[in-house]
Order: sequence, then structure tokens, then C-alpha cells
Amino acid sequence: KYISQYHDYLFGLLSPLPDNPLGISWVDSGWVPILNPGNVLDYFSERSNPFYDRTCNNEVVKMQRLTLEHLNQMVGVEYILLHAQEPILYIIRKQQRQSATQVIPLADYYIIAGVVYQAPDLGTVIGSRVLSAVHGIQSAFDEAMSYCRYHPSKGYWWHFKDQEEREKAKPKSKKKEEPSSLFQRQRVDTLLLDLRSKFPPTFYQPKPGEKPIPVEVKKEPEPPTEAVKQEEREPAAKSSAPAPPSKPPPEKRARLQ
Repeated sequence: KYISQYHDYLFGLLSPLPDNPLGISWVDSGWVPILNPGNVLDYFSERSNPFYDRTCNNEVVKMQRLTLEHLNQMVGVEYILLHAQEPILYIIRKQQRQSATQVIPLADYYIIAGVVYQAPDLGTVIGSRVLSAVHGIQSAFDEAMSYCRYHPSKGYWWHFKDQEEREKAKPKSKKKEEPSSLFQRQRVDTLLLDLRSKFPPTFYQPKPGEKPIPVEVKKEPEPPTEAVKQEEREPAAKSSAPAPPSKPPPEKRARLQ
């Protein structure tokens, strides 16, 4: 709240008003090609120049057709050429002369390519910088508050629109489906080991391109034929053994009438 009020105060203080010399400039295109340090003060003293004060000592010296050296013997407002960088830049100072050795600067004017501007004073420069800083801070607070959300059940949180757009723009990554599960792979490995133990390979190739080497397979010794025949006889003898005698049916008795 206080930042906003200070921002409005500085903006109203530094806003260019119609009579504010910091917001205007002046140029006479007829003088621009012939400007030099000797006639720049005459160019500045043109009647159409809004920065020139008609009550200054320069105007008195000009009307009396005296040289500028007589300004040191006068008291009041005067204009002097402070700095010259031909042919583009000239700086003219407005000052209050109190004696031959004591003056008080009032304002500075710079002429760039024939266009006259008033240089801002230190207070105006600092106020402009502070205004720019306060404006940036106020804009940051306004933007931050636009992303703030509140709900009685949730409290405060941040809601960024860019984040939603990024999430929508992101391509949804599809989960890669595995060709088989862990159980299937373990089961297949078990079956392959079982088949290998039942049907071992008959040839072995040490390296690709070499001749396969036959593998010696140890065969289990077959039982003798006599033992096989004896095992066949035992179930036959068991099947030919007599079955136990069954009980006779009960006798029928005559009913008494």
C-alpha cells in the first residue's frame, strides 16, 4: 500500500508538465550548419528559445553592444559557455553572479546537433531512478499476487498458468510394456534346464566356425533281462492267486400265517 502511494507521488512529481523545461527541447535549423563556440551564445539567445531569460545580463550586454568580459563586473543572472566539443556538443550554464569571483550555478543546458535540452538536476535524477525501482517492485508484487490463491480448507498456494500449459504441452510418455514378466522368465529358464538335463546335447562347438565335437553321453546301465522277467512274473502270480471265498446268500424262511 505504501509503495503504491509513494509510486503515485513520484509519478505526479516527475511527470512532464507543459511548463516543465525537462520535457521540452528547442532547435533552429537555420543555425545548425554554422554553429561554433563563437556564436553558440547568440544561437541560445534567440527569442524563440524557451530556455533563455530575457532579463539576464547577457541581454543587457547585447543591447549595449559590449563584450562578454563585462559580465564579470555585473551582478545577476548570466549565461556562459561551459564546455564545447565541436561540432556536436555544447554545454551552456545559467548562473547567478554575486561578485567578480563568486557565482551560484542554477541550471545547465546541452546542445546536441543543434537541439537544446535542459540537463536534469541531481534531485530529479535520483527521483527518476527511485521511481523506476518502485515501479519495478510494484509490478513484481502485482504479478505475484495474481498467482496467489486461497481457500479456507487448503490455505494459500501458488497457481501458475505457465506450469499448466507446460504440463499440457509435454508429451505423455507411454510406459514400455515388457514382453514377459519375471515369473514367465523364471519358469521358461526352469523348463529349459529340465529339457537340457533330459536331452543333453550330442555335439559341442567351442568357437563359431570350428568343427563340432561329439559329446560322450553316459548311459545308465540297463538291468539284466532275468531281473526284468522276474519282475514281470511277480505281478502275474499275484493276479492268479485265488480270491477269498464269498459268504453264501441268506436262507429264505417261510412266513407264518
